[in-house]
Amino acid sequence: MTIPLKGPLTALTLILAATPSLAAEIWVTNEKDDSISVIDVDTLEVTRTIPTGERPRGIIFSHDYSVVYICASDSDAVQVMDPDTGEIMHDLPSGEDPEQFALAPDNRHLYIANEDDAITTVVDTETRTVVAQINVGIEPEGMAVSPDGKVAITTSETTNMAHWIDTETQSLFANTLVDSRPRHAEFVKDGTEMWVSSEIGGTITVFDAATQAEKAKIGFEIDGIHPDRVQPVGFKFTKGDTHAFVALGPANHVAVVNADTYEVEDYLLVGRRVWHMAFSPDKDLLFTTNGVSGDVTVIDVASREPVKSIKVGRFPWGAAMRP
Repeated sequence: MTIPLKGPLTALTLILAATPSLAAEIWVTNEKDDSISVIDVDTLEVTRTIPTGERPRGIIFSHDYSVVYICASDSDAVQVMDPDTGEIMHDLPSGEDPEQFALAPDNRHLYIANEDDAITTVVDTETRTVVAQINVGIEPEGMAVSPDGKVAITTSETTNMAHWIDTETQSLFANTLVDSRPRHAEFVKDGTEMWVSSEIGGTITVFDAATQAEKAKIGFEIDGIHPDRVQPVGFKFTKGDTHAFVALGPANHVAVVNADTYEVEDYLLVGRRVWHMAFSPDKDLLFTTNGVSGDVTVIDVASREPVKSIKVGRFPWGAAMRP
């Protein structure tokens, strides 16, 4: 027997029934194809390929996931895209050759590394205006903003420094040396530590965020692989910031680092020339972008085992998760 629905519950039930269940996605920028590959986290298949500006690299979502920001490096633009339609709504005044960026906790101020100009550009995403340009070292790339929004970091590849920016005054207050060619930076452990990877130096430097003092230096060594090929670039942290997964570039491995002891616990074989990574929303799966092999390796975090390789575009570089 069918029991008829009555009252406001009827309309709500019909709306819920008509609303499709959306799976989480991993968005991957493809440098050589000027495109984004969208991977369904449930099926582990590419569901969409979206055109972008020239040489897309860095990619992040707004904190509410309503828009996605893309560094179209050779177009000298940060593009703002509607993730539902794939439509590029407008460009932001990013400065020349934007490579990576970080969005402040206010969901409004975007800190952009301009590799060719040796500056960090700060853009108000609502007014679409540049609010500051900060002189940093030569070839800036990595960007990070502290969880409280008070400090931004730019790493400069040629100067071999992490530059500490006071976001209230938009000015430098410290410069700290790291090893050769720093690429990626992140604040971890509720903002108490700041990690920087050095690609040619083959290390990660860990700083005390309050004092800017160096706390630890993490090195990597893989049997059968020449040290020159072990080049740490992107890294991501597991639940509770207990472990870091570190992309080791042409070593074609991801390292697993204990974030408390700073010891390397494992090395996982992935595709060729691994650049960056993104977790699934529950952090049970890790997706790595492998530039030379043109694919994404999916790693089961608990078992530390690769479970699938997904073909994407040419030279995948950046990755971001959309829940």
